[in-house]
Amino acid sequence: MRRFKQAAVFTAVALASSVVMSGPAMAASSPTAVCGGGSYRVIDSHAISGLATIYLLYNGSTNCVVTWKSSKYQGGYTLTGATIQRKGGSKISDTGSYKIYAGPVKVNAAGTCVSWGGHASNSTGVGEGWQSSWTHCG
Repeated sequence: MRRFKQAAVFTAVALASSVVMSGPAMAASSPTAVCGGGSYRVIDSHAISGLATIYLLYNGSTNCVVTWKSSKYQGGYTLTGATIQRKGGSKISDTGSYKIYAGPVKVNAAGTCVSWGGHASNSTGVGEGWQSSWTHCG
């Protein structure tokens, strides 16, 4: 019985070590990568007071928004958000305490207008947000 407990403890420690050593998945390297790759292209952007830039991307049928924190604020968890809304539809948002970016938030909006935006804050919680009017119609 004692050997079984020791073996079980060793196995549990070995498994835990392998999980810890594997590390997190690589973070996306750009707003395009966050949205899903090469078929997306940036069609608009808006800077938020040096805190972040909100990117609107499109792939021919789907709009995608990512709020990408400025390098000065990357690495620390700060409140960051991204939003998008198709005209006549519900607002879709992603808000949380993030290291690099918020989003992606996506909506199928070929042939209609979207409102898009986001917000970001610094390490002391001071932040700013922005929301577009109905734009990119069509």
